[in-house]
Amino acid sequence: MDPQVQHRWQSVRGYPMSVVEQYARAHILTDGDLPDQDDGGAIPVVLRYDPQLDPSKVCVALPGRGGRASGSREWTFSRELLEQGLRAPAGSGEVRVWPCGRVQAVVEFHSPQGCSVVQFENKALIRFLRRTYAATAQPVAH
Repeated sequence: MDPQVQHRWQSVRGYPMSVVEQYARAHILTDGDLPDQDDGGAIPVVLRYDPQLDPSKVCVALPGRGGRASGSREWTFSRELLEQGLRAPAGSGEVRVWPCGRVQAVVEFHSPQGCSVVQFENKALIRFLRRTYAATAQPVAH
């Protein structure tokens, strides 16, 4: 199992469902109140999915200034929006997602503090989405 993914098994409706938490690196395209950039402009981002809370939603957590957990911001939005945004521009509420070339996607987060635009590698987002679907897969009856 990928060491960057943590699973917490829970029993829901008689079958296990797991919380998926994946750590990814993303590049800041805006200079708002996000953390200082190191590693070529990459910041650590947490992608989270908890099917017990809401199986249709995913969460993206951006660290606070200086990479600190305090002051971090989270956006929860439709898993379908993230998937659609990998193929064509999509948006709802305070989140917009669109493809950027063949291997990257841009996610734009709006809040009262301003707008944060972050670029991800598609493969990180696709890996995360696959794991969210695997976490909710029901067992096959024999």
